Amino acid sequence: MNLKKYVSKSALVVLGLTLSATAIADASSELKEKLSHINTFQATFSQQVFDEQGNILQQGSGNIALAHPMKIRWQQIQPDETLFVSDGAKTYYYDMFAEQVTVMNSQGLVDTTPFVLLTTRADEQWAKYQVSQTDLGYLITPNEGVESQVETLEVQFSQQHDLHSVSVKDVSGQTSKFSFHDGQLNKVLEDALFSFTVPKGVVVDDQTQGE
Repeated sequence: MNLKKYVSKSALVVLGLTLSATAIADASSELKEKLSHINTFQATFSQQVFDEQGNILQQGSGNIALAHPMKIRWQQIQPDETLFVSDGAKTYYYDMFAEQVTVMNSQGLVDTTPFVLLTTRADEQWAKYQVSQTDLGYLITPNEGVESQVETLEVQFSQQHDLHSVSVKDVSGQTSKFSFHDGQLNKVLEDALFSFTVPKGVVVDDQTQGE
């Protein structure tokens, strides 16, 4: 064995890994820095759902409001009406057709969907994911051992530095792209947007018990 050649190859491998880790760290820092300027965000959205071959399966629309920390209001209007609300402590998912409300702890959502990273700056939550830069934005992927329902989340920003679109690829291989319209950045949002009262007569699935 040519020891000199072996050492050179090993050094290149180590250097490559080091550069890759640095690039990931830089991308994560860049994304966190961009998001740090977004204290609130409100917009309407259009949605397209694609299968693994790129065929459109479904289209929809709705509205979104985000506020730091961990506050989300995501209302789907078409094709089915659903409401996802997080007040920072608890999260409620209301399926109006099924007349069912699911209650979850907001902190636990980071383990199932990296989308919640858009509303938190906590290092311990970001440490669960890797961030890489793409031609159009940033790609977020869960670390090994994180039981996420999402394989990748791609975030793109507009020239005004607010959110332009989010693409989510789930574990089934389907990709949902949400394009935001009429976005308003850092507008004062009422607390009532992020509160939810369970309607009478609906089925409640409280998943916070025992967590």
